Amino acid sequence: MTLAMSWDEWAAHDAVGLAERVRAGEVTPAELASQAAAGIARLNPTLDAVVEVFADVVADPLRDGMNPEGPFAGVPWLMKDLGPTLKGRLQEMGSALMRGNRASDDAWLTRRIRAAGLNVIGRSTTPEFGCCSSAENPAIYVTHNPWDTAYTTNGSSAGTAAMVAAGVLPLSHATDGGGSIRIPAGACGNVGLKASRGVFSIAPGASDLTGLVSTQGCQSRTVRDTAAFVDACRGGAPGEFMPYWTAPEPYVDLIRRDPGRLRIALSHEWGDHRAVPHFVAELERAGRLLESLGHHVEWVLPGVDFRAAFAAQTTCYISNFAQTVNNMIAARGLSRPPADLVEPVNIRIWEGGIGTSFTERAQMQAVFNTTSRAFGAFFEEWDVILTPITALPTPRLGTTEYLTISDNPSVLDWFGNLWRQFAYTPLANLAGLPAVSMPLAQQESGLPLGIQAIGRQANDGLLLQLAAQIERALDGRWNGGRRPGVHVTA
Repeated sequence: MTLAMSWDEWAAHDAVGLAERVRAGEVTPAELASQAAAGIARLNPTLDAVVEVFADVVADPLRDGMNPEGPFAGVPWLMKDLGPTLKGRLQEMGSALMRGNRASDDAWLTRRIRAAGLNVIGRSTTPEFGCCSSAENPAIYVTHNPWDTAYTTNGSSAGTAAMVAAGVLPLSHATDGGGSIRIPAGACGNVGLKASRGVFSIAPGASDLTGLVSTQGCQSRTVRDTAAFVDACRGGAPGEFMPYWTAPEPYVDLIRRDPGRLRIALSHEWGDHRAVPHFVAELERAGRLLESLGHHVEWVLPGVDFRAAFAAQTTCYISNFAQTVNNMIAARGLSRPPADLVEPVNIRIWEGGIGTSFTERAQMQAVFNTTSRAFGAFFEEWDVILTPITALPTPRLGTTEYLTISDNPSVLDWFGNLWRQFAYTPLANLAGLPAVSMPLAQQESGLPLGIQAIGRQANDGLLLQLAAQIERALDGRWNGGRRPGVHVTA
């Protein structure tokens, strides 16, 4: 096969850059799709990050209704195998239970993605139902980190993280219910924005108000790609339970200007959770970079009852995931999750959460309220909270304590393990705050370490502005200019 460009040329482009070349008549959407499919064919045997490539859409990018006049002009895109449905396509959610599950309709966001000119060419990997921190069940698939294939990408947006980091795609779909965009972006060296509540619709199956914590988004390698994606795909569907807000100007314009002098709080002592010393040192180094850009940086802790917040988050996860599993088994006429088709921890979550009372949910929501108000009060004084993306180093593959194939008999203890590892991401979901992982630091293993910036509700634009300012200061050289060992150019 003759490719439209060399791999070095391909990897040098972000999605906005590829779209500009399509509009200039230098390359076609079909050629872009063929190149991305060739990249998947090259690297997927090593990374195991793509479940399926849609050969018919690679051959004919207009087949499923992609709008070539959209801002992305036919740039290829993978949909995480969870969340927005694709009419007539499989959606198996990383689960043996869901094998052969085919969607009857496009989700609202699927239509927005295609209208933006993104060409959905396949499905990327996710752990079962998106519940755990690694797409790692040997009976289904094991997704590897392209920086070092002995390590996980983290999750749950695992396949997207690997393929974007490896240069196969410039940006791709991800979802975030507690860090699932930001955590794998952090471990794979990508830009990962979790938007505020009220940006991306999860219609028609649910809403930001009923889902409470989970939101949609992307991972990318440049801030302008993420900004362009938010601009093109945001907005509520008819009949939303809550208002969806818009920004005063497009983010692609906003990010061309530096933000004013910001008050930035460095923070890592979140209740019972602490980052390892190396991560604290990397956070401090990022703080010095921000000081050099003119911002005021100080160690400050938000006045949040972290212990209560994590307990409420645990109740939310167990009860939400129990209903997710219940919906799947009910549609198959089953009264409980079958042990040969559903992973052990997801069965225990179903057992532990299916009987959650309205009283327990009301108590949980009361803590959501007090936590959100505490963050709100903090952001009256401070513009940004800066943390490491995780508290502990990225695990090697085969570390089962974080996986839903774990034999841990206690669901509460299993979630406690998650919070110790991933302490700094989930409370942004609880409070509906925007947060972005920036590829600014490095773990002792050599893997990337994301540095997270959290902002006040609906201040997504400021976080993107700050990330773009940093990107310019680094001359675009995220990850210190390094590339992973498994890469399309290698």
